[in-house]
Amino acid sequence: MASITKVPILGKETILVGYDLNEYIMTDILKNLPSSTYVLITDTNIAPLYSPQFIATFEKNAAQINSPARLLTYAIAPGEYSKSRSTKADIEDWMFSHSCTRDTVIIAMGGGVIGDMIGYVAATFMRGVRFIQVPTTLLAMVDSSVGGKTAVDTPYGKNLIGAFWQPERIFVDLRVLETLPEREFVNGMAEVIKTAAIWNEEEFTKLEQNAGKIVEAIKAKRNPEGRISLANVEEFLKEIVLGSIKVKAHVVSADEREGGLRNLLNFGHSIGHAYEAILFPQMLHGECVSIGMIKEAELARHLGVLKPAAVGRLSKCLTSYGLPVSLDDKRVKKLTGGKHCPVNRLVSIMGVDKKNDGRKKKVVLLSGIGRTYEQKASVVSDDAIRVALAPSIIVNSPKGNPPVVSVTPPGSKSISNRALVLAALGSGKCKVKNLLHSDDTEHMLTALYQLGGISYSYEDDGEVLVVNGNGGKLLACGDELYLGNAGTAARFLTTVATLVGPSEQHSSIVLTGNPRMKQRPIKDLVDALRANNSDIEYLENQGCLPLRVKSIGFEGGSIRLAADISSQYVSSILMCAPYARKPVTLSLIGQPISETYITMTIAMMASFGIAVIKSETEPYTYRIPQGTYKNPEEYVVESDASSATYPLAFAAMTGTTCTIPNIGSKSLQGDARFAVDVLRPMGCTVEQTDISTTVRGPPVGTLKPLPHVDMEPMTDAFLTASVLAAVAVGSEPTRITGIANQRVKECNRIAAMVHELAKFGVSAGELPDGIEIYGKDYTILKTPEGGVHCYDDHRVAMSFSILALVAPEPVVLLEKLCVGKTWPGWWDTLATVFKVSLSGTEILSEKATEKNRKVSNKSMFIIGMRGAGKTTLGGVAASILNRTFIDLDNFLEEERKRTIPEIIKESGWEEFRKIELDILKKVIKEKPTNHVFACGGGLVETLEARQILIKYGNSGGMVVHVHRDIDRVIEYLNIDKTRPAYTEDMIGVWKRRESWYTECSNFQYHSPGVSPQELRLVEIDFARFLKIVTGTSDFHEKILKKERSFFLSLTYPDLATAFKTIPTALVGSDAVELRVDLLDDSTSSNGVPSIRYVVEQLVLLRSLTQYPVIFTIRTQSQGGRFPDSAHEEALGLYNIALRSGLEYVDLEITWPESVISKVTELKGSTKIIASHHDVPGSNSWVNGSWVVYYNKALQHGDIIKLVGQAKSLEDNYALEKFRYWAKSTKAPLIAINMGEQGKMSRILNKFLAPVTHPVLPFKAAPGQLSVVEINLGRSLLGDLPAKQFYIFGNPIQHSRSPALHNSLFQAFGLPHNYGLFETAEVGKDVKSVLSSPDFGGASVTIPHKLAIIPLLDSISADAKAIGAVNTIIPTTNDGKRILYGDNTDWVGIKTSLIRANAPSAPASALVVGAGGTSRAAVYALHKMGYNPIYLANRSPGKLQELLNHFPAEYNLVTTTSVEEAKGLSIKPTVAISTVPGDAPIASDLRAILAELFQDNSNKSKVLVEMAYKPAKTPLMQLAIDKGWRTVPGLEALVAQGVRQFELWNDGLVPSFEVARVAVIGK
Repeated sequence: MASITKVPILGKETILVGYDLNEYIMTDILKNLPSSTYVLITDTNIAPLYSPQFIATFEKNAAQINSPARLLTYAIAPGEYSKSRSTKADIEDWMFSHSCTRDTVIIAMGGGVIGDMIGYVAATFMRGVRFIQVPTTLLAMVDSSVGGKTAVDTPYGKNLIGAFWQPERIFVDLRVLETLPEREFVNGMAEVIKTAAIWNEEEFTKLEQNAGKIVEAIKAKRNPEGRISLANVEEFLKEIVLGSIKVKAHVVSADEREGGLRNLLNFGHSIGHAYEAILFPQMLHGECVSIGMIKEAELARHLGVLKPAAVGRLSKCLTSYGLPVSLDDKRVKKLTGGKHCPVNRLVSIMGVDKKNDGRKKKVVLLSGIGRTYEQKASVVSDDAIRVALAPSIIVNSPKGNPPVVSVTPPGSKSISNRALVLAALGSGKCKVKNLLHSDDTEHMLTALYQLGGISYSYEDDGEVLVVNGNGGKLLACGDELYLGNAGTAARFLTTVATLVGPSEQHSSIVLTGNPRMKQRPIKDLVDALRANNSDIEYLENQGCLPLRVKSIGFEGGSIRLAADISSQYVSSILMCAPYARKPVTLSLIGQPISETYITMTIAMMASFGIAVIKSETEPYTYRIPQGTYKNPEEYVVESDASSATYPLAFAAMTGTTCTIPNIGSKSLQGDARFAVDVLRPMGCTVEQTDISTTVRGPPVGTLKPLPHVDMEPMTDAFLTASVLAAVAVGSEPTRITGIANQRVKECNRIAAMVHELAKFGVSAGELPDGIEIYGKDYTILKTPEGGVHCYDDHRVAMSFSILALVAPEPVVLLEKLCVGKTWPGWWDTLATVFKVSLSGTEILSEKATEKNRKVSNKSMFIIGMRGAGKTTLGGVAASILNRTFIDLDNFLEEERKRTIPEIIKESGWEEFRKIELDILKKVIKEKPTNHVFACGGGLVETLEARQILIKYGNSGGMVVHVHRDIDRVIEYLNIDKTRPAYTEDMIGVWKRRESWYTECSNFQYHSPGVSPQELRLVEIDFARFLKIVTGTSDFHEKILKKERSFFLSLTYPDLATAFKTIPTALVGSDAVELRVDLLDDSTSSNGVPSIRYVVEQLVLLRSLTQYPVIFTIRTQSQGGRFPDSAHEEALGLYNIALRSGLEYVDLEITWPESVISKVTELKGSTKIIASHHDVPGSNSWVNGSWVVYYNKALQHGDIIKLVGQAKSLEDNYALEKFRYWAKSTKAPLIAINMGEQGKMSRILNKFLAPVTHPVLPFKAAPGQLSVVEINLGRSLLGDLPAKQFYIFGNPIQHSRSPALHNSLFQAFGLPHNYGLFETAEVGKDVKSVLSSPDFGGASVTIPHKLAIIPLLDSISADAKAIGAVNTIIPTTNDGKRILYGDNTDWVGIKTSLIRANAPSAPASALVVGAGGTSRAAVYALHKMGYNPIYLANRSPGKLQELLNHFPAEYNLVTTTSVEEAKGLSIKPTVAISTVPGDAPIASDLRAILAELFQDNSNKSKVLVEMAYKPAKTPLMQLAIDKGWRTVPGLEALVAQGVRQFELWNDGLVPSFEVARVAVIGK
């Protein structure tokens, strides 16, 4: 029989805890809870694991006692989504259908969802039946199964409808935890930690001490059945589970109905539930409670009832089990897809809490680890809650300052980090007192623990850290050492990492940090260690983290180090030197920065038993003996002198008195001199003893500026001095020097101070090694607009909080949490000690736009075979990116004063390759930014050149491989005699270099060609490519802005066979999907197309369209043809898509994690569509079974695509409810059902609905519709109401616009109509039409293009420039209807020129005429870059009006005589005629035009005629006679009409040919 521990609750021993309880459960319930019917209810995850065994045991035991009882089973979908009133009703109906009666016993087997909901079923079924809890998750075992609280969720919150209904038994079988997923196990630990935190410090300490063992067990490799072994932690696991259960049972017994004491169990839940309401289902309950516990602990600290050390201890315990403690945790961001938790919404959600007393919010406040402030939840104000939750804080000027205060700042960050390193490297136990509990020290402590350097525990409420050092015996671990933005930890641990020995599984360690940490320099330290034979590799940017350090030991001996950037480099080597293989002599190059910190390190090393000898003959040279640190029994960390400057500055700023009781003249820290060297000269009274410092400030506003102060001994304190100097008014500014190192701290602090002081109206400037500040009267300080940006820098935040004290208006400080680095309780100290009024606030930053996107300015290298188009495309890239272009072959010839053939002839190929390599090194060094280099085709022949290019690409540079069809390259090379001929077969050269080009580049562009005929297409396509790979394209944003968007799913096996049909099929779509799995590569033997074939298909597609491409590999299990097991082949294809700069990649979330992680790692600016297709139809939109797929897709995708099976129309309604639920995340959702019954879902899907077209070989999926069919369906459903469109003008009876637009409406299946509205004036009738609800838009023609403008709300920049409106577009803005005017005449002209292949700019152009249309013509030509633009007209007087309409930059030139025309040096090659076409040309004008058209060159020349009739006007004939090509006026009408259609229909791009046929005919 299993060993069982019984726990009493409410006077009965109904909780039974043990291992392997299945047999016991059956015996007990059949004997002690007899019934005719037992109902086992579980979920579809648990059922296959435990139901069969449960049923078999039941039947066996029932047979043994001849029981006639029956066992019914029912399974629901897993997850919180199922915890609903509808699921409860389904279960009840099922029980009624199976004749369940009041003697039924319900057995709830599962996690909290099952227990809560099935308990509520039991409480209400036939007014209450007996039930049993069999919890299968750790969370349910220690929390939800105990206490009798049952409930279901509602849209208004969790557990809001339910009852208290105690179970007859709670069977806690710990063996089931062996199958519990790791994340669920950790999730449950949150409740275990919570219980210990509120009730029992001894239990909490055990949890701290045993975290490693538990985590190791749950992370262990699982057996084939998915189980882990709990053998090593069985007893401890049972102990902690029992501990939590006993506490809850005691509390419930004392307060079953939650009158007060039971509130304590909700520690972390008030705020945690608010987070959960927003972050569900991506975040689990325990994860949200974990974050909630920290926020509620910070709230208690803010209210002055909890010490900062306790918050740090709680945070450390939670993170040691892998639980998140902040929304900024990278796992949280990944899991939630970056969901935002607005503070106002969190506070609102907290208002709907059962603990609350009316509107008074109640929160459980800790007073220490293991105890609470009250034996119930405490009433807390909304203001205090906002301070705890908000990312920013408002500092209000204090109305009355306390005259005298004493403040003990947290322990020194510098001393704390050194003490931790020394204790970890030392032997024995050391009690470290006053240790700083901050982000920095937490990162250091965690890293040293991961390396096996220390074990530790806490005493005295966390105020004392007991460290057990391991004598420097460190072992490599598998996990990265994540250090956040902790610069001290990063620098110290870099050398510590060289001491780490290899473990059985690992031979190196990785140090990494947050994005800012990855920018901070560490090169000088790494250089010194590399020179000492340490093997250190930069994994991203050179000179910065992340680093990989090989576990080969620290050699020692003579080490030279540049220490002018950071003294921490010196301290890092000093502290580790005793453990080197040779005694270390450390010589510093030049005078070190912040030498006082080096002195501090040496003094601390002496405290731990190692004496450093400073040379008396060699400057800045130190000799460190070999040895082992001996940990002192106790080490007291002095308060942080840098942090002490802020309370002292408070006194200086406000005219009050402040004492720091434990920092005086004998301090190890240089910043201890701040009061004497800075505050006293500024007018403060300073009293400093050996161990204390007291400052009394002068009257407010009377601080004196410091003409010069050298703060090199206390550089961190310069920020405090700066904010004081900001209000120190005098005859000269304050000048602070000696602080150059502050440019490479958490931010460039000098620049930050200058920028943020300017927001207050304070003038400041940078000095070479300092800052200059002109003080200003504090009464006229400005209020910083948008708040003070703190740069995620604790010193910036705390300094500006001091300046805010005297600002006339409240000041907002952004990023308030950054103070956690050195003084987590700073805001609490301001509020409780200094009585400063604080408020929490949230300022949402605007999303990045194309204008403010930052593009790397690192130079770009283009590589590839000669003849591939490198030079041509390099020039294009330079033009697009506004950079300087250099052809390295030409550059080489200029440098060496010889041509390449001459070099090869005289010196040979080997010498040429050396020169080529030298040139590469030269430009990388001398021209690292803002250049585009086209490299020689053979550069990759040299190994070192390849290594340089690979390293350049890995460090953030762009190396683009340009390639085109090899046969075309050979064709080109056969006629190019400017380069030396190849001495071997061209194909052989390509085959040898192909892999080199690939490995050296991080992007590749496959050019369709570079002939003059193809160049325009290539330039457009290469511009698209560059925008994608540089992250400046807005393709995705444009689609997101559309009300409806579609992508065409191509199903051709070979796109070469579909050149004519693809453009037709694409009409109406916004993107095009290349189904790679449907391609038929004749060279493939396994059904997988080769990379070469796929590249060819992409090149073909790009030659046909510039629409965004969706690259899709659909596997067989997901409804496609790609083999499910072809993982490596898929990775190769995905890689080519990402390297080619495609806009979208469809990534199935059922791929192995290795494939998914690699694709997401390489994605760059490509958007990932994370997809899942339920081909068998296993999932339902109703019961939450899709949620798990949604959550996984959210982690990996920019877009989520879920495709189910519709078995009935109701499945589409359920899908729409799911779509509504999913709106809470930022990720766009494509959600549809396959099959005939699922067509409605395709009609209702608004974002990127996949569509087909009649010309395609077949549909990509069953039930797929065309754009036309979707529009017709929307119209029938009432989702697309018919609109009326008009043309306003007079006369218009012969207008071709109705034919054009009605043809396009019909082609798209749109229900709209376009008609004539002829009117002589813009009067009431026009106003009535414009205000009609069904008004969809209008064209405006003569004579109303000006008169219509007063009726419009706004007009476009184009319309303003032209001075006329020809298009009206109704839009809505914040629910208000807006009439917007535009002009598309110029677009018609531009399009006509482009379609006619007119000569492109730079070139000159001509406009004939001076009427309204002529302004559109001038505008179009200027936008296209033509310069100069000549003007000619039969009435020269009107030309002046046209000339005056446009600014001088248009460079308009009037031509009023033949002589002037003859005098033109550059004749026009493009002309626009805007004069009537049905009258002869005036003789004077004809003579001028004849001269202007006269050009005997072979240049192509094009005239666009704007008159519609006759088909060939006299002016067209004149141009034809002079050798010009002409474009009839109806072509421009078609083009401008097509643009109007796009504006009216949400960017829907119609077929130009359909429009053209409607206007002109076939």
